[in-house]
Amino acid sequence: MDPLVQTFAFLLGSAALIYFACEFFVNGVEWVGRKFAVGEKATGTILAAFGTALPESVVTFVAVAFGGSQAQKAIGIGAALGGPLVLATIAYAVVGWSLYLTQRQLPTGEVAYTDFAKLSRDQTWFAAIFVVKLGLGLVLFAFKPWLGIAFLAAYAVYFWKEMRGGDDDNSEGVELEPLKFAPKAATPSTMIAVLQTVVALVVIFFASRFFVSQIDVLGPMLGIKPQLLALLISPIATELPETLNAIIWIRQGKVRLALANISGAMMIQATVPTAFGLFFTPWLLDRSLVLAGVVTLAAVIILLLAFRTGRVSKALLSSMAVGYGMFAVLLVILRL
Repeated sequence: MDPLVQTFAFLLGSAALIYFACEFFVNGVEWVGRKFAVGEKATGTILAAFGTALPESVVTFVAVAFGGSQAQKAIGIGAALGGPLVLATIAYAVVGWSLYLTQRQLPTGEVAYTDFAKLSRDQTWFAAIFVVKLGLGLVLFAFKPWLGIAFLAAYAVYFWKEMRGGDDDNSEGVELEPLKFAPKAATPSTMIAVLQTVVALVVIFFASRFFVSQIDVLGPMLGIKPQLLALLISPIATELPETLNAIIWIRQGKVRLALANISGAMMIQATVPTAFGLFFTPWLLDRSLVLAGVVTLAAVIILLLAFRTGRVSKALLSSMAVGYGMFAVLLVILRL
């Protein structure tokens, strides 16, 4: 078989495996959230986001901590900047496209105001942390590595804030589907719910790693530089679980969970991979990384204002992909 055809076959196969594993994961994590009385939004922003953010966090950690060359460490930094870019643009666009395809509607009325207000606060948190993240990448000083602790602390505070929400959130009124590991049980045990979630997460983890490895193989075949691959292509692969989770939840009519999962994943991407980068590299950003950061920040500000004013629509969410397209075009035109 032709190597290029084989690589594409592996990509499609691993993507399909990730999708089916995500079906089990979102089903399991919802039951885990109910068992531990975690609010619906916190289920998306914390439980689901923490699990699906593992692949990209591992990519960054392995690259910056164990990379034997500056090029490999640069790939890790690229992944740390590329992840938030993909989430703020493509992931939200996928939500918009999925809403159109499934003919689902965004929340309206008082429920929408409450949900969007919470999401706007998430975007505010992200924007504030991301500005610091970008600023640190422009300067060099001796104690910079110690600031990685501050980024981990910032996520810890966010985690605490979200978990304190408890079960006060308004439900979307959609019943939970039976647990796939116990389809005949009206109320499955906590142990089996956790087991399904963990098993699905393990499959997502290894399938995502394989998917990314195939992207790495595809890059040289298409003549794509490693740094460009890490910034432009690999983040799409590593953010695949969050994107597929969004598609699944919207198909089930759980729009707020889809939006919360992306919002929570963005918070992890703003803090944990950045901390790894600060611990193990000088964290100095080149022009392409700065451009990625600026586009990400612009997209987040648009989302923040939309959520805060309640002017969120399918069209707006769908159009967020334009930001990623502009970044790709500028990257090529400016030869960054």
